[in-house]
Amino acid sequence: MGRAFNFSAGPAVMPEAVLQQAALEMLDWHGSGMSVMEMSHRGKEFIGIYEQTESDLRELLAVPSHFKILFMQGGGLAENAIVPLNLSQGGAMDFVITGSWSQKSLKEAEKYGQARVAATSQTDGFTSMPSPATWKIGADSRYVHICSNETIHGVEFHELPDLQALGCDAPLVVDFSSHVASRPVDWSRVGLAFGGAQKNLGPAGLTLVIVREDLIGHALPHCPSAFDYKLVADNQSMYNTPPTYSIYMAGLVFQWLKQRGGIAAMEQRNIAKAQFLYDFLDNSSLYVNHVAKDCRSRMNVPFFLRDESRNEAFLDGAKTANLLQLKGHKSVGGMRASIYNAMPLEGVQALVAYMREFEKTQA
Repeated sequence: MGRAFNFSAGPAVMPEAVLQQAALEMLDWHGSGMSVMEMSHRGKEFIGIYEQTESDLRELLAVPSHFKILFMQGGGLAENAIVPLNLSQGGAMDFVITGSWSQKSLKEAEKYGQARVAATSQTDGFTSMPSPATWKIGADSRYVHICSNETIHGVEFHELPDLQALGCDAPLVVDFSSHVASRPVDWSRVGLAFGGAQKNLGPAGLTLVIVREDLIGHALPHCPSAFDYKLVADNQSMYNTPPTYSIYMAGLVFQWLKQRGGIAAMEQRNIAKAQFLYDFLDNSSLYVNHVAKDCRSRMNVPFFLRDESRNEAFLDGAKTANLLQLKGHKSVGGMRASIYNAMPLEGVQALVAYMREFEKTQA
């Protein structure tokens, strides 16, 4: 039997070709006599890796020249503090609460300024998305925060809100951790986007921040130096030792994405994978997905067995079938299939085939 299909929400599946290349280069990168893990971050070998990685990412995501790309550490959770430390200036911030991750962002930001709820879908269990027309954004807002894909609840913004059309001049801050590089980004609507790499870009350890230049240079006085976007940008993400191996691995993923046609081609594959799984769920008598169809995530598909006494049997059978990490997050229960860029259509087909057979045994 080949490699298992890993549906983990993160750290998550990586492209097999990338893992194979990293294995080949583990002991000696391109004749340098060193593993990338052993390189000085200021040596010419790693500087070359870094520059190529940044260039490929800017090309893939079509990042405009007036945005800085920062390679940081701490994950999305750290950015929940680092963003207000850099952008709030101690003032008000507005949050759209669509699931567990935006809730965490709000709670953390309360330490650094006035964090307000502009809208929430909590009353329906985070199974829908509040329409931007209903958001209550203050005129004094320093920024508006959204999580564009909620990994736990499986809701996704299929279009970023146009704040200017809402009469709001505040920049939009986007936590795109769990669907970065799965679809194009409309940068004209974004002030800052951040995400941990461990879902779609590579291994844990790297945090990506893409920030408009005019938003840099306003950090609060007590912002730690290593988290000051201006210091990070002025030092090409080398103010402190960056997560060198994670950057290298992300660079291999970016090359893999380019070889597969880039983000537009990847988006079409992701649409096909998600549609295949959702179509099965919608026609099943055993499984159910509660998320409104207009905001279902293409990356994270939560579902429940109508008879939850069968959960353990379902998971045991899935493991035997080489389908791993399907248990839902402990806060919501049920199941979850994370089908990131590196998950092939064949993996989703294998999951649906197993689910269909399991359903037959329950009749």
